[in-house]
Amino acid sequence: MGKIVGAALLAHAPTIMLPEKVRYELNEGKEISLVPGLRRFKNEVMDVLKPDTVILFDSHWFTTVEFCVTAHDRRTGKYTSDELPRGMSQVPYDLKGNPDLAHKIAEHATACGARTSAIDDPYLPIHYPTVNIAHYLHGGEEWITVGCAQTGETPDFLAVGEGVGKAIAESDRRVLLIASGSMSHRFWPLSQLHLHEASDPIHISRPAAREADYERLEWFYKGDHASVIDTMPEFLKHVPEARFGHYLMMAGACGGRNWDWTGVRYSDYENATGTSQVHVYFARP
Repeated sequence: MGKIVGAALLAHAPTIMLPEKVRYELNEGKEISLVPGLRRFKNEVMDVLKPDTVILFDSHWFTTVEFCVTAHDRRTGKYTSDELPRGMSQVPYDLKGNPDLAHKIAEHATACGARTSAIDDPYLPIHYPTVNIAHYLHGGEEWITVGCAQTGETPDFLAVGEGVGKAIAESDRRVLLIASGSMSHRFWPLSQLHLHEASDPIHISRPAAREADYERLEWFYKGDHASVIDTMPEFLKHVPEARFGHYLMMAGACGGRNWDWTGVRYSDYENATGTSQVHVYFARP
């Protein structure tokens, strides 16, 4: 019987892929905490747990009429971002997959009420929430990516997560879940971006969004995922990335409102051009 060995909300901010010199220039001569945080996560979590499989909920893979999950034997190539082609250019990736588990996820998520398809098309694009995190954490294990339906609502995301949890339980894999994305996610206007590139959270684009993030971080530290889920209508007013679908799918896989694993930060709570960025790890008790 398979099981979830850990879960994490990890930031994929493009700045983590910039050269160290550039990161220091953007952040008033200091390193952003996200980079050493990912390196520590690799050493303290990935290298200790040694999961068979990583299932990553990708907040940039937007689908419309259904949810989708990658079902390739292997995804390999070089990635250049159409969004930020100077900062993320020809990044190599080579990710082994697990088609059987992907198809089980699609089957169970659909049965739970959210239509989901397993996709193995070799020309399916990959997105940087997967590539950036894999760049720091990949160690030869299987990687499966689950997308976020842009038409999805909180119950849909939780249903997909429930299906993921059931598929894992039927498998023989030890799985680490990663929700790759941010909390509040509103950018500054282009004309003001250059004034807000430092990581200090004072640069988060809305004070109210920053406070909403802090409130949910406190719930994370207490393992109070029910409060996070129950207050999604309020949090959506602060424009969480992908309607917080990446987190909600992860939570759904771990038990939804009954999930009570406590969170530990692996980075500071930081700004990236107005959006929030933080790494939080939820260890299995």
